[in-house]
Amino acid sequence: MAIAKAERLMNLALCLLGTRRPLSKRELRESIEAYLEAGTDDSFNRMFERDKDDLRELGLVIETVENLDGDVGYLARRDSNRLPAITLDAEEAAALGLAAKVWQQARLAGAASGALQKLRAAGMPEAEDPYEGHQSALEPRIPVHETAFEPLMLACRDRRPVVFDYRKANSARAETRQVEPWTLECWRGHWYLAGWDRERGAERVFRLSRITGKVRSRAGSFTAEVPDVVTVRETVESWAGETATRSALIKLRQGSGYPLRARATAVRDLGDGWDELAIPYGHGLDAWLVELGPEVVVLEPADLRADVVDRLRAVAKD
Repeated sequence: MAIAKAERLMNLALCLLGTRRPLSKRELRESIEAYLEAGTDDSFNRMFERDKDDLRELGLVIETVENLDGDVGYLARRDSNRLPAITLDAEEAAALGLAAKVWQQARLAGAASGALQKLRAAGMPEAEDPYEGHQSALEPRIPVHETAFEPLMLACRDRRPVVFDYRKANSARAETRQVEPWTLECWRGHWYLAGWDRERGAERVFRLSRITGKVRSRAGSFTAEVPDVVTVRETVESWAGETATRSALIKLRQGSGYPLRARATAVRDLGDGWDELAIPYGHGLDAWLVELGPEVVVLEPADLRADVVDRLRAVAKD
């Protein structure tokens, strides 16, 4: 239905833009196949009025003209619907060029490259590349290896619910999750999806590398309100363990756990190949520690230690 409506709106817009004189409702109905299929005049009139309002909401300027005989016609003059010239200064052009270089995923890279070519053809200034001559040593990238990234990105854009199988850090088996996707965020080299988990009735964050199988789209609209971007980003940051609200004391085997070592506020050599680290942490540290297995021991706090033990037991049980 959405595709049929989009095609109908496009055909109506083309008719109104392609005419040199106002077209009556009768002429438009005879020119557009979808209108010919309308069962009654009332059905056509309602459809036409909705389509006309939708095109105006999209920014198309539609004029209503009445001739000497009192007949009403419609047209969209090209001069009234022509976009202004694109003007970018050198700094704006540099920002767009840098953004286009960030993506490594093939489809996104192609789209970004094509968009830049069109902007340059329209007169966008060539920006100096601050990385020219040093690209092998320093070049901005956002790696995207997860196959779930593209379908989730499109689902976020189209506000479309999805279903996928997800394996939690403390489980060897995947569970089916029904999610209303909000946005994708990249933290410390990992991609996360923030959205509304329908079964749990709460917002959740999912690490894309733990999604197994295909992401399936579902019909229907969102049931929960989508928060503003700032709130979503804060949620992703918190669930990814980036927001530190407490401090933990752990024992870590030397030569392992480098991401944790980078966050440590204090390190003490315990001997026998072990170090003691003070780690500021928030949500998600227990999952990190479980992945290190026998290389780490939680000394305090007691609730973090209990969470890690519960996760390890769940993995052993599965």
